[in-house]
Amino acid sequence: MTANLFGPDLGIVVVVILVVLLGGSQLPKIARNVGTAGREFRKAQQEAEEDAAREQAAKAAATPPPAQPLPAAGVPDDSVQLTRAQLDALLNEREEQVRRQTGSPSA
Repeated sequence: MTANLFGPDLGIVVVVILVVLLGGSQLPKIARNVGTAGREFRKAQQEAEEDAAREQAAKAAATPPPAQPLPAAGVPDDSVQLTRAQLDALLNEREEQVRRQTGSPSA
């Protein structure tokens, strides 16, 4: 029976007795300070979450669409972007090459 008394329960009992005897008058102040600190912490955490949400919304609104990645060196890129004028010039050049190779007259 005494073996159970000197286990971890004895440490808890001793701490409770010391707090009651030596710091009993300070317990209400400590509890009030802990409550105030908890409220301030929750308030600061909520404000930080709101700031992060606002920054994320502003970033999403201001972010341009992602750029196309560049092809790796030595790897051919299958996609080409041309303006209408560049495409017309390229087509005309290819038609001229075909006409010269086949020997057909120009239209």
